[in-house]
Amino acid sequence: MSRQRTPVVADWFGGEDDGFRLLGTRCAGCGSVFFPREDTFCRNPGCAGGALDEVPLSKRGRIWSYTDGRYRPPAPYVSDPDQEWQPYTLVAVELEAERMVVLGQAVPGVTPAQLTVGMEVEVVPGVLNEDADTTWTTWHWKPVSER
Repeated sequence: MSRQRTPVVADWFGGEDDGFRLLGTRCAGCGSVFFPREDTFCRNPGCAGGALDEVPLSKRGRIWSYTDGRYRPPAPYVSDPDQEWQPYTLVAVELEAERMVVLGQAVPGVTPAQLTVGMEVEVVPGVLNEDADTTWTTWHWKPVSER
Protein backbone atom coordinates (compact mmCIF):
# COMPACT_ATOMS: atom_id res chain seq x y z
CA MET A 1 0.00 0.00 0.00
CA SER A 2 1.38 3.43 -0.92
CA ARG A 3 0.71 6.63 0.97
CA GLN A 4 -1.44 9.34 -0.56
CA ARG A 5 0.61 12.50 -1.28
CA THR A 6 -1.27 15.51 0.07
CA PRO A 7 -0.08 19.15 0.09
CA VAL A 8 0.11 20.66 3.57
CA VAL A 9 -1.63 23.75 2.16
CA ALA A 10 -3.75 23.32 -0.99
CA ASP A 11 -2.90 25.47 -4.02
CA TRP A 12 0.31 27.03 -2.62
CA PHE A 13 2.64 24.84 -4.73
CA GLY A 14 2.50 22.23 -7.44
CA GLY A 15 4.29 20.33 -10.15
CA GLU A 16 6.89 17.60 -10.10
CA ASP A 17 10.70 17.68 -10.11
CA ASP A 18 11.94 20.50 -12.43
CA GLY A 19 8.37 21.77 -12.90
CA PHE A 20 7.81 22.24 -9.15
CA ARG A 21 6.88 25.85 -8.30
CA LEU A 22 5.32 27.94 -5.60
CA LEU A 23 1.98 29.31 -6.81
CA GLY A 24 0.88 32.88 -6.25
CA THR A 25 -1.72 35.19 -7.73
CA ARG A 26 -1.33 38.32 -9.84
CA CYS A 27 -3.83 41.18 -9.94
CA ALA A 28 -4.87 41.95 -13.52
CA GLY A 29 -5.53 45.57 -12.52
CA CYS A 30 -2.14 46.57 -11.07
CA GLY A 31 0.14 43.58 -11.66
CA SER A 32 0.85 43.01 -7.94
CA VAL A 33 1.87 39.43 -7.14
CA PHE A 34 0.92 37.73 -3.87
CA PHE A 35 2.19 34.76 -1.90
CA PRO A 36 0.54 33.22 -0.13
CA ARG A 37 -1.99 33.46 -2.89
CA GLU A 38 -4.93 35.82 -2.65
CA ASP A 39 -8.22 34.71 -4.21
CA THR A 40 -10.71 37.37 -3.06
CA PHE A 41 -9.27 40.89 -3.50
CA CYS A 42 -6.12 42.78 -4.44
CA ARG A 43 -4.11 43.53 -1.29
CA ASN A 44 -2.48 46.57 -2.92
CA PRO A 45 -4.15 49.56 -1.17
CA GLY A 46 -3.58 51.75 -4.25
CA CYS A 47 -5.43 49.39 -6.60
CA ALA A 48 -9.13 49.51 -7.46
CA GLY A 49 -8.96 45.76 -8.03
CA GLY A 50 -8.99 43.34 -10.86
CA ALA A 51 -9.17 39.64 -11.60
CA LEU A 52 -6.69 37.54 -9.64
CA ASP A 53 -4.94 34.96 -11.78
CA GLU A 54 -2.79 32.07 -10.56
CA VAL A 55 0.88 32.45 -11.52
CA PRO A 56 3.90 30.22 -10.93
CA LEU A 57 6.54 32.12 -8.96
CA SER A 58 10.28 32.24 -9.61
CA LYS A 59 11.95 28.90 -9.03
CA ARG A 60 15.12 30.61 -7.77
CA GLY A 61 16.04 33.41 -5.45
CA ARG A 62 18.72 34.61 -3.05
CA ILE A 63 18.91 34.10 0.70
CA TRP A 64 17.73 37.23 2.51
CA SER A 65 18.11 35.73 6.00
CA TYR A 66 18.32 32.35 7.74
CA THR A 67 18.30 30.76 11.19
CA ASP A 68 18.02 27.40 12.87
CA GLY A 69 15.02 25.92 14.63
CA ARG A 70 16.29 24.19 17.75
CA TYR A 71 12.94 23.75 19.47
CA ARG A 72 10.06 21.35 19.07
CA PRO A 73 7.33 23.39 17.36
CA PRO A 74 3.89 23.60 19.01
CA ALA A 75 0.65 22.22 17.53
CA PRO A 76 -0.61 22.17 14.83
CA TYR A 77 2.89 21.16 13.63
CA VAL A 78 3.57 17.46 13.92
CA SER A 79 6.24 16.63 16.45
CA ASP A 80 6.34 13.06 17.74
CA PRO A 81 7.51 13.22 21.38
CA ASP A 82 8.70 9.59 21.10
CA GLN A 83 11.25 10.47 18.38
CA GLU A 84 14.53 12.31 18.86
CA TRP A 85 14.16 15.96 17.86
CA GLN A 86 16.15 17.04 14.78
CA PRO A 87 16.88 20.77 14.35
CA TYR A 88 15.93 22.32 11.02
CA THR A 89 17.07 25.38 9.07
CA LEU A 90 14.65 28.19 8.17
CA VAL A 91 15.44 30.32 5.13
CA ALA A 92 13.93 33.62 3.97
CA VAL A 93 14.41 33.90 0.20
CA GLU A 94 13.95 36.94 -2.03
CA LEU A 95 12.42 35.55 -5.24
CA GLU A 96 14.30 36.35 -8.44
CA ALA A 97 11.59 38.09 -10.49
CA GLU A 98 8.96 39.04 -7.91
CA ARG A 99 11.45 40.58 -5.41
CA MET A 100 9.28 39.33 -2.52
CA VAL A 101 10.59 37.34 0.44
CA VAL A 102 9.21 33.84 1.04
CA LEU A 103 10.01 31.77 4.13
CA GLY A 104 10.53 28.01 4.15
CA GLN A 105 12.73 25.22 5.44
CA ALA A 106 16.02 24.29 3.82
CA VAL A 107 16.28 20.77 2.47
CA PRO A 108 17.04 18.26 5.26
CA GLY A 109 20.72 18.16 6.13
CA VAL A 110 21.48 21.79 5.24
CA THR A 111 22.64 23.72 8.30
CA PRO A 112 23.03 27.48 8.88
CA ALA A 113 26.82 26.99 8.74
CA GLN A 114 26.46 26.06 5.04
CA LEU A 115 24.48 29.19 4.10
CA THR A 116 25.30 32.83 3.46
CA VAL A 117 23.15 35.88 2.80
CA GLY A 118 22.94 36.35 -0.97
CA MET A 119 23.48 32.65 -1.77
CA GLU A 120 21.34 31.39 -4.67
CA VAL A 121 18.74 28.75 -3.78
CA GLU A 122 15.90 27.03 -5.62
CA VAL A 123 12.55 25.73 -4.51
CA VAL A 124 12.16 21.93 -4.54
CA PRO A 125 9.44 19.51 -3.41
CA GLY A 126 9.70 18.39 0.19
CA VAL A 127 8.00 16.26 2.81
CA LEU A 128 6.78 17.78 6.07
CA ASN A 129 5.50 14.59 7.68
CA GLU A 130 4.25 11.08 6.99
CA ASP A 131 1.73 8.92 8.74
CA ALA A 132 0.37 5.47 7.92
CA ASP A 133 -1.85 6.76 5.09
CA THR A 134 -0.48 10.13 3.97
CA THR A 135 2.74 11.83 2.91
CA TRP A 136 2.24 15.54 3.69
CA THR A 137 4.12 17.54 1.05
CA THR A 138 5.58 21.06 1.21
CA TRP A 139 8.44 23.04 -0.33
CA HIS A 140 12.08 23.32 0.67
CA TRP A 141 14.91 25.66 -0.34
CA LYS A 142 18.00 24.00 -1.80
CA PRO A 143 21.33 25.74 -2.40
CA VAL A 144 22.18 25.95 -6.11
CA SER A 145 25.50 24.30 -6.89
CA GLU A 146 28.00 26.33 -8.85
CA ARG A 147 28.39 24.69 -12.24
